[in-house]
Amino acid sequence: MLELEHGFRVVDVHARLEPEDGEHPGESLSTPERLEREMHQAGIVRSVVFPGTQPKGYLRVNNAVARMSVGRPFVPAARINGSRDPGASPSAKLRNLTASREDHHTSPEDVEQYAYDDRFVAFKLHPPADGLPDEAVLEQLEQVGLPVVVHGGADFPPAALEAHVLEYDFPTVVSHFGGYPLHREYMHETIDLLDSYDSCYVDTSLVRFRDLLERAIIEHPDRVCFGSGSPACHPDVPIMEILTLDIPQDAMRKVFSKNPGRVFDALAP
Repeated sequence: MLELEHGFRVVDVHARLEPEDGEHPGESLSTPERLEREMHQAGIVRSVVFPGTQPKGYLRVNNAVARMSVGRPFVPAARINGSRDPGASPSAKLRNLTASREDHHTSPEDVEQYAYDDRFVAFKLHPPADGLPDEAVLEQLEQVGLPVVVHGGADFPPAALEAHVLEYDFPTVVSHFGGYPLHREYMHETIDLLDSYDSCYVDTSLVRFRDLLERAIIEHPDRVCFGSGSPACHPDVPIMEILTLDIPQDAMRKVFSKNPGRVFDALAP
C-alpha cells in the first residue's frame, strides 16, 4: 500500500463526501467509510471534505457532512451558493441586475455562523453549479478570513475568477488549476494569476498534465496544494502523479503537507 512506500505526510484539500440521502443518480456514493478506507490506503492522513451539488441549498447537507466527519480524518468545508449568474454574456449581466437572494441562498449571517462554528474550517464555492454569491456575502467571507476552495474551469474561467473573487482578501484555492475539464490554456492562465495575487493558491485535483504540474510547482513552490479529487478518481492516482514529477523531494513535501497546512490550520501537523 502507498502509505508504506512513499514516506510523505499527505493531506488533501479537495474531496467530496455525500450524505446518505444525497446520492446523485448514476454516481457511486462517496460514503464516509469508503472514503476513509481509500484515503488510508493512499497514505492521506487528513482531508478537507464538502458535499456535492444540491439544488435546494446547503445548510442541511453541510451539517450532515460535519456530523459524518466526527471521529474520522475529515475536516468539513461549508458549501455556499448565490443568486448571481457567473457568466460573462450580456444576458447573464442583465439577469444579475435584478437577481436577489432567496431563502435557499447563502446569506452573510450563514457565513458568519459557519465561520464561528468550530466544525467548519473553510468554504466551498462552485459558481457554475450553485451561482455566485452577492457582494454582501463575499464581503462577509473577507471579514471572517477562512479559506475558500473555488471551482475553476470552462464555466468559470480565470477571467471570471479574477473579476468576481480575487478582488476580495481571503485565501482562495482554485481547484483543478482553474481548467476543469483538462483545459490547458485556462490552467496556464491560472498559474499566471499567482504572480499577481498573494492570497491565491491552486489545488492539483483532476490535473493530468505533467508539464503544468511541474511548471506550477517550480515557479510557485509555496502556492500549490495537493487535492485528490476523490471520489472522481482514487487518491492513489494523483499521489503517484506528484511522486513521478521531476521535482525535488522538498517541493513534494510542500505540495503534500506544508502548503495545505499553511492555508488550512486543521491540516497542519
